[in-house]
This record gives sequence, C-alpha cells and structure tokens, in this order.
Amino acid sequence: MKRRREKITYNYECSLSGEQYVTTERAANPKDLLSVKAYYEMNPDMDDRPAVIKKKLGIPTTNEEKH
Repeated sequence: MKRRREKITYNYECSLSGEQYVTTERAANPKDLLSVKAYYEMNPDMDDRPAVIKKKLGIPTTNEEKH
C-alpha cells in the first residue's frame, strides 16, 4: 500500500485587514501579502470582477459594469 504524501500548509495574515488564510506554498515575503479584499479596497479602479460576484459580496456596482 502506498503512503499518502503529507501536505504542508502555511498560515499567513493580511498585513492590511488582519484576515487569516492558509496556503500550501511558502511565501517569499509574508509581510507583503494582501488578501483579495484588501487589494481591491486599495485599487478600486482595477476591480474587474463580474457584477454577479460584486452583488454576492455586497459591493455596489455602477451602471457601466452591468451588461
């Protein structure tokens, strides 16, 4: 019988929002990590998520983004 390979997980915290998350790869610069939510809060002009996702998250959408 084959032995199962153990997955190593790493726990990190977003430096801006304090949100905790788990990854399976080691981060090169853990202090520079941001969550997706924090990234889009810092860069609202780069928020290219579909209107359906924004509605699910409770983020207001503009008329331009609705198709």
